Amino acid sequence: MQATGSKLLLPTICKFLAIFCIIVQANYVAANVNPSAIGVHRRFEYKYSFKPPYLAQKDGTVPFWEYGGNAIASAESVRVAPSLRSQKGAIWTKSQTNFDWWDVEIVFRVTGRGRIGADGLAFWYTTEKGDYNGPVFGSSDRWNGLAIIFDSFDNDNKHNNPYISAVLNDGTKQYDHTNDGTTQLLSGCLRDFRNKPFPTRARIEYYNNVLTVLIHNGMTNNNDDYEMCLRADGVQLPKNGYFGISAATGGLADDHDVFHFLTTSLHAAGQVQEPPKVDNQEKLTQEYKEYQEKLEKQKQEYKKEHPDEAHKDEEEWEEFYESENQRELRQIWQGQSQIAEHLRELSRKVDEIIGRQENTLSLVSRGFAASAGQALPPPAAGQVPVQQLPAVTGAVTRQDVDLLIANQNVLLSTIREIRQLAGDINVRTDNIQINQKNAPTAQIQSTGYDVQTLIAEMRDGMNQVKQGISHVGQRLGMPQGSAQTAPCPTGNCVGVTLFLSVTVVQLLLVFIYNIFKNRSEAQAKKFY
Repeated sequence: MQATGSKLLLPTICKFLAIFCIIVQANYVAANVNPSAIGVHRRFEYKYSFKPPYLAQKDGTVPFWEYGGNAIASAESVRVAPSLRSQKGAIWTKSQTNFDWWDVEIVFRVTGRGRIGADGLAFWYTTEKGDYNGPVFGSSDRWNGLAIIFDSFDNDNKHNNPYISAVLNDGTKQYDHTNDGTTQLLSGCLRDFRNKPFPTRARIEYYNNVLTVLIHNGMTNNNDDYEMCLRADGVQLPKNGYFGISAATGGLADDHDVFHFLTTSLHAAGQVQEPPKVDNQEKLTQEYKEYQEKLEKQKQEYKKEHPDEAHKDEEEWEEFYESENQRELRQIWQGQSQIAEHLRELSRKVDEIIGRQENTLSLVSRGFAASAGQALPPPAAGQVPVQQLPAVTGAVTRQDVDLLIANQNVLLSTIREIRQLAGDINVRTDNIQINQKNAPTAQIQSTGYDVQTLIAEMRDGMNQVKQGISHVGQRLGMPQGSAQTAPCPTGNCVGVTLFLSVTVVQLLLVFIYNIFKNRSEAQAKKFY
């Protein structure tokens, strides 16, 4: 029984030890990959970095950098080599580094229409700035320093491209293009960085003679999704070098765009001392309080010495500026004044309508009295005396009065419809003017469509008015022939159809004039 228990316990202990070893190794790798995990001080170096927006200035220059060859700098990126054949370009820092250890993050994109691209992109850290049209991916050969090469063309036909390699050179070796530098590389990895949905990211870190290259393959939008590409110990790089990016194309072509080049210097814990932060907030606050007290004291002394001038100044300031209560009262008073003005205008119009109605009723009553053979009542003061109409055979019955009242109601409803139609035309005209104002000023607006729409609306309005007039005629029950042959005893007799037609024509003329005036004002406002 004990032997069986020991047999079951032994695999469990082995699994536990294996998991423990894996955790220890992962922590060790993380500590070496990320220097911040072991207390390293990191400082961003803006003179050795560029990023959008406003990457390039208006004159085309990149601050603290210089580029040449076929490189093109814009506000969002640097196109080191365009997708044309036999293109080369590079961008280099203007000044050398003043730190030994560094961490560089590059965000770039290599895109092309073909299945195979050429030639590739290279990151440089060298003692001297390279050429802008050099033979090694757009830079000079026989460099002294480090080159991280993103090679996208398979020169040795081993089907191992795109390939990322780290190559060291002391200034005496010539790059082996035939074998894609495999005979000279320090280390490398096989990663496809062409035509990815997201930009590719490369993080190159050099600290304590350890070179680490991490790659983000551009398949996700997670900026921290890095994976290990290469790691080399005992790498001796020269001090005070230049950073650079170069690219080249050959028989095939790709666009080589670099968006970010972010440099961070690495320093051991305690090596760099941050300047002490001086908090002057309390000092400035105290000085401001003392100044305010001094100013108030001087004001009081001046008022005591010059009471008249001080009082006069206060009155002048009160005249120049109004308080919140005064402004609110002024706004209320202006609003009430506008309301009162509108009420007066409405009252005047109502009085005018009532006067016209009284005149009409007096004329109707006089006509009825004349038709009944009664004497006309004397005209009121200010009214024009009306000639007595000759007696008409047949007395006016109650049915005739009801018919007249019904016709008058129909006339009022027709006038209301005309008023509503005029309001609709005014609203549509305002909408057309607002649309013209909101239209772009550089675009020539055509008014043909608006005029046609307006004419169609006016035609519909005229049809409605005609229908209303015909409806009124039907309600009156008078045929057209009798209306033409009806006797008119005096020259002042006007028919209902003629009266309505003249009224409608006048209203239409007024509406057309208002519409033309509004459109003219809207066209004139476009020039201001």
